[in-house]
Amino acid sequence: MLFNIFISDLDDGIKCSLMQFADDTKLSGEADTSEGRATLQEDLDRLEEWVNKNLTKFNKDKCKVLHLGKHNPGVQHRLGSTWLGSSSVERDLGVLVDKQLNMSEQGAAAAKKANRMLGCINKGTTSRDKEVIIPLYSALIRPHLEYCVQFWSPLYKKDVDRQERVQRRAAKVIKGLGSLPMRKG
Repeated sequence: MLFNIFISDLDDGIKCSLMQFADDTKLSGEADTSEGRATLQEDLDRLEEWVNKNLTKFNKDKCKVLHLGKHNPGVQHRLGSTWLGSSSVERDLGVLVDKQLNMSEQGAAAAKKANRMLGCINKGTTSRDKEVIIPLYSALIRPHLEYCVQFWSPLYKKDVDRQERVQRRAAKVIKGLGSLPMRKG
């Protein structure tokens, strides 16, 4: 509560969109015109002034710029005297987003986590009965595959195939299901 009171005036004078989370601050604005880029830089300067006035600091190593869009000029910005690095992919509220707003990175990360968990189940469980594996799959693997799926919605065939490979691998772990063909649809 005290922290929220402390940072309550952080957005004073800010013209771009400023979002505050528990320990994150995100500034976003249109940078397709010189006026938009100037406004964004002015807001960064205001944030640096606030930090200095309140005797605190941003972790500038974690401050990155994600240039969205095909025709974004990718202009560099600074926070104080530090030039901010550019990033091609960022995690926002647990979802990976790239500069083209493509969510394939999210699908790859989800499949990787699910496969890792499936490997742990495979090595750590001697039983291959449906009654044992399906509850483990439901509790430990499916959440990785379904996390924010409504947001990143796998649209590309390669993303759907990646998710289905995890499911086929899980089916092979269950005694009697490994030889059955997978239904498409």
